[in-house]
Amino acid sequence: MMNSRGFASDNNAGVHPRIMKALDDANSGHCIAYGDDHYTNAAKEHFRKLFGECELFFVFNGTGANVLSLQAMTKPFNAVICADTAHIHVDECCAPERFTGCKLLFNHTPDGKLRIPDIARHLHGIGFEHHAQPRVVSITQSTEMGTAYTVDELREIATYAHANGLLLHVDGARIANAVAASSITLSEMITDTGVDVLSFGGTKNGLMYGEAIVILNPELAENFKYIRKQGMQLASKMRYISAQFDEYLKDGLWLENAKHSNSMAQLLCNEVQKLGIAVTQKVEANEVFAIIPPQTIKELQREFFFYVWDELRSEVRWVCSWDTTENDIERFVAKLGKLINDK
Repeated sequence: MMNSRGFASDNNAGVHPRIMKALDDANSGHCIAYGDDHYTNAAKEHFRKLFGECELFFVFNGTGANVLSLQAMTKPFNAVICADTAHIHVDECCAPERFTGCKLLFNHTPDGKLRIPDIARHLHGIGFEHHAQPRVVSITQSTEMGTAYTVDELREIATYAHANGLLLHVDGARIANAVAASSITLSEMITDTGVDVLSFGGTKNGLMYGEAIVILNPELAENFKYIRKQGMQLASKMRYISAQFDEYLKDGLWLENAKHSNSMAQLLCNEVQKLGIAVTQKVEANEVFAIIPPQTIKELQREFFFYVWDELRSEVRWVCSWDTTENDIERFVAKLGKLINDK
């Protein structure tokens, strides 16, 4: 299982060769620690070209990026509104609640996307000292269900949030996949729609490790360096994170990787549908959700590891990566087809 190729997560993929080379190149000589180095400065310039005026802070991982972003946006008596599938609610072991002190107010959504009524239902008890005070709307782009918000949807949420005294945070662990699925730029998707803070992912799309916090609301950046240090996310040898982002962003590798994983997911979707498999969500990024015969799951997992999303429905999740190949999909679909026919 250790070296088998599967569809469990884009976290399981290796490091892109160009990123590995960038790490090796950075591993020469000495650099001033804690981010005062030319790799970090170069990476920040790439971000500013993509987003416009913003403040950048590099961290080790996605949970750290999300938690610190929310910490900068809230006080402990606040609440954060999110979807019930949100990573901050499901997969971060209560870290957002523990380190922000905030309550998460979550909504069931059929496709992982929040809508205005989902936010509005929590806007009560404002100013009432017995209730947690809503302060942040946190959405994921692309979502945990493989769907993506349109620019109009993002703008509508940001406008509504700001009109009601709320801030907008975007968990962008797969933001590259969302952009790759659209015909717009990062600034059009994030800056121009009114997002306040973005957790910008890299690990799922070819980096070894490292994420970036992009703060577009300058008021929230004022004391963020202290929040990052207290949150144990300040890298002393920051050049090893920054050098990856420098290579990742300088000539579009981030978008190239994401386009590839998206296209592989679309191919996988098309091929399993030919077997009569029901795909349960729109395939807009690099994830495929499908219902397969329950008796095929364990046998298929022995050769191609993946996760069961909903055991009661026999719904599974398949994730494609920057290094997924057509041959991977061909072998996977052939195995699935054989199992279906044999049962």
